[in-house]
Amino acid sequence: MGKILLFIIGAVLGLVIGGVLVLYFFGGAPRAASIPGNPIQPPDTGGIPAGTATVVLNQQFFDMILATIFRDMNAPAFPLNLTGRNNFQPDFQPEKVAFQQNAACEGKITLLPEGSGVITSVRLENGNILAPLAFQGSTSLLGNCINFAGWAQADFNLRYDETQQTVFGQIDVQTINLDGVTPLLSGVITPIVQTTLNNRVNPITILRGEQIALNLPITATNGTLNAKVKDVRSDIKDNALNLYVTYDFAGTKGIQPAQ
Repeated sequence: MGKILLFIIGAVLGLVIGGVLVLYFFGGAPRAASIPGNPIQPPDTGGIPAGTATVVLNQQFFDMILATIFRDMNAPAFPLNLTGRNNFQPDFQPEKVAFQQNAACEGKITLLPEGSGVITSVRLENGNILAPLAFQGSTSLLGNCINFAGWAQADFNLRYDETQQTVFGQIDVQTINLDGVTPLLSGVITPIVQTTLNNRVNPITILRGEQIALNLPITATNGTLNAKVKDVRSDIKDNALNLYVTYDFAGTKGIQPAQ
């Protein structure tokens, strides 16, 4: 009886692992969710055009934002993404069977200010924006609550959506490092954590349209100076992110209300 039970458990576990691996290899490596806009490019080699304002966000700025979030707000938490992987949706989805959450398991991932020897941060290094992320979470596997912890290494990319006049940030998780998890479980949990972070965190609003647009009444002329953003470029120098916001200026007669 014991051997039969072990055989059944092994068969079910094999089906679960196999199904997840099928999703992983046929669906491709989990990538960041699509977000609005286009990738922001570096400035042209010809120099910064006229009508451009520079917004400088240094390393200390990002450190202060994250410190404030973890100190004064709830730690960011996201439900685990247990179903969709890209656009691949087979008729039978074993992960739905394997990962049904119960009341004892929260079924979510929570970012930590520090863990697994890593500090959650945004790092400006060698012309790139990197985001190491410490986390912990839990999920229900075959009726058992599996707690896990570790850290992720993510790239942080910038995009500009001209329609919304908004600069977005997008994390793209490259690697997941789990603490003390067997290779068997790691093969199941890793792609789910990676997909969850890529899909749940994005997009991140960096600058909104109303923050970077201009609407300046000039009383002496009885007119209003307007400036709409037509292009955004960026580069990283001296541990700072420089955003170059180029405006298209126009004037109108009469004092216009603020947008």
